[in-house]
Amino acid sequence: MDSYMTAFPTEDSFLVSFSPTTDDDYDYPDLLCTQESVMAFRRRYQPPLFWLIAMVGGAGNLAVMWIYLNFQQRLKTMTDVYLLNLAVADLLFLITLPLWAAEALHGWTFGSGLCKVIAAVYKVNLFSSMLLLTCISVDRYVVIVRAVKAQNSRLERRRLSLLVCLGVWLLAVLLAIPELVFATTAEVGEQQFCRMVFPPQLGNLTKILTLSLQVSMGFCLPFIIMAFCYTFIVVRLLKAQNFQKHKAMRVILVVVLVFVVSQLPYNGVLVMEAVQASNMTMTDCEDWKRMNTVKQVLMSLAYTHACLNPFLYAFVGVRFRRDMMTLLRVRRHQTAHKMQPSKFCRSPLSSTRASVMSDSETSAALSL
Repeated sequence: MDSYMTAFPTEDSFLVSFSPTTDDDYDYPDLLCTQESVMAFRRRYQPPLFWLIAMVGGAGNLAVMWIYLNFQQRLKTMTDVYLLNLAVADLLFLITLPLWAAEALHGWTFGSGLCKVIAAVYKVNLFSSMLLLTCISVDRYVVIVRAVKAQNSRLERRRLSLLVCLGVWLLAVLLAIPELVFATTAEVGEQQFCRMVFPPQLGNLTKILTLSLQVSMGFCLPFIIMAFCYTFIVVRLLKAQNFQKHKAMRVILVVVLVFVVSQLPYNGVLVMEAVQASNMTMTDCEDWKRMNTVKQVLMSLAYTHACLNPFLYAFVGVRFRRDMMTLLRVRRHQTAHKMQPSKFCRSPLSSTRASVMSDSETSAALSL
């Protein structure tokens, strides 16, 4: 195979050549580094954890979608629209995890076509999720810091949110083009794996650009914008005479802290990998093994954000929880008395109130 391989989504090559970029160099024993221990760790570690993240996150995000689809009038604000799209993005991302868990156990057995599709879906929803979190922080900034302007332009902002979401999804698809082009099956040992396989003439440069794109658009840009928006929000809340401001500030702290703790370590490893691809600073096989093992753990930590989003951005809201309990009660009543579906379609009185992100209740905006 005359190509340069990196793993996807873990990007850890199980046979690593430290200086050349073609498989011909694996013929030299002193350049050969077999990472069977990393593969064994991945087989034990990834499948149960990926399934757990997929199930917990799937239940949470399905609940968010369930609420919005049953209470159409909740989609009144920009953040409502963003939250629904975020739930869809996270759910599609979580659907890919069982396939990566199966690959960790048995290798990739689903063909090169599905490899490209799943790799692209993985990246589309990774980018769209991060960008939508950024949009939510911007909308919170507008609602709280620019409250008067937000109230006067409420209808226009809701219409704009649809265009913003469309732009987010289109941008995420464009950012996933490298996966559509370079993701394919590659043989490692006796098994096939879904990998990013770069032609030798492109070599490390394409890998560096791909990693840089993921770090910049998947972490750095969202973090900078979120930090800017939430800093001004905190300053505004400190000036407010409102009994709910302390709760709102706790919500901000948790949101930012979870984002940084879950995403920063993994993106730091991606930066190290880009540096390594650039100048080959790491030449010891044991160091490679340690870095790849740590990367498995940090990658899983980053993925937990997809199952935490419903709890950070939706379930923390009083009205959201109230609507969920209302739906559950109606479902139980429906089952017990065999109610007709048409009766269920009536929205309870609580659903006609302001939705998750009410523009008219600035003090409650951060609790969604």
